[in-house]
Amino acid sequence: MNHQELLSEIVRRIVQQEGSDIHLAESRHPSIRVNGELTALTDLPVLGQTDMEAFFDIFLTDPKKKEFLDRKEVDYSYQHALGRFRGNGFVQQGRNGIVLRLIPDEIKTLRELNIPERLEQFAEVKQGFFLVVGPVGQGKTTTLAALIDKINADRAEHIITIENPIEYLYKPKRSIVDQREVGIDTNAFNTALVSTLRQDVDVILVGEMRDQDTMSAALTAAETGHLVFSTLHTNNASQTIDRIIDTFPAGQQNQIRLQLASVLTGVFSQRLIPRISGGMIPAFELMINNNAVSNLIREARTHEIDTVIETGSDSGMIDMNRSLAELVRRGEISFESARIQSLNPQMLERLI
Repeated sequence: MNHQELLSEIVRRIVQQEGSDIHLAESRHPSIRVNGELTALTDLPVLGQTDMEAFFDIFLTDPKKKEFLDRKEVDYSYQHALGRFRGNGFVQQGRNGIVLRLIPDEIKTLRELNIPERLEQFAEVKQGFFLVVGPVGQGKTTTLAALIDKINADRAEHIITIENPIEYLYKPKRSIVDQREVGIDTNAFNTALVSTLRQDVDVILVGEMRDQDTMSAALTAAETGHLVFSTLHTNNASQTIDRIIDTFPAGQQNQIRLQLASVLTGVFSQRLIPRISGGMIPAFELMINNNAVSNLIREARTHEIDTVIETGSDSGMIDMNRSLAELVRRGEISFESARIQSLNPQMLERLI
């Protein structure tokens, strides 16, 4: 079997069908995810151990192979002639598995992504901390890429991204863009973040905040005059704030609250929902850190933030249920799809 040709055929299909993910595993046919649904490519062969080893040879450099052997899992990026991918290799029940996420070559604008253009205000400021949150696979990286590329096009800044792995590749426009990959260009998110403060940086993108040290360094960077963007796997704004604060020991949490209240500019949560007409469309929540929100963070009353968002449309905030309800009313998504994504289905029903 020519594994490069097999891989090219799978890539051709996912690109042609505008899919999002490729799944490769021993004892299974290759599968692709299109419009949120997984489909096995049953006309292609069931993969065996030697097939998976051949794919790892295609995807991984020698250092990445060593990391996989040592840790039984590895993150990496892969460039194919038809597209760029973020990959993860892992072991399950002693068998190798691979998942590849397709990263489009073109960085779309917020308008093209059906994301509110009011988010551009967070790319126009010089200092602050803006988070895009949501479960895995909901388009967080793509939204952040749109914001970073807007800065790249509009301003002469030094932008540094710290990612694992590097996903979107930015072509320098008015800005200088340096992209660093954890494990290749730097040893860790937090050490790279601290180092950026000595690199005449204006804008920092942290691919993901996974630990206390990274969160602390990101807050410090925002506090010292930089514009910082990052992501968390949380469901909404209030949960995001609690997650950051709860990561720190009890004795440090009051200080973190004060920092967050001061530097946080906003939290954007999004979900990709199957469109009735085909494809995916986002629903979203936007929290803007105004005086009311800042006081709630400072006073440890984050549970009240949801109410501020629900009643804050006049100040530019967007409530997830209202976003879902609007998509249902426009005939973009079904009520059942909206209900599944809602954190408060009863409120959603009243809005519709």
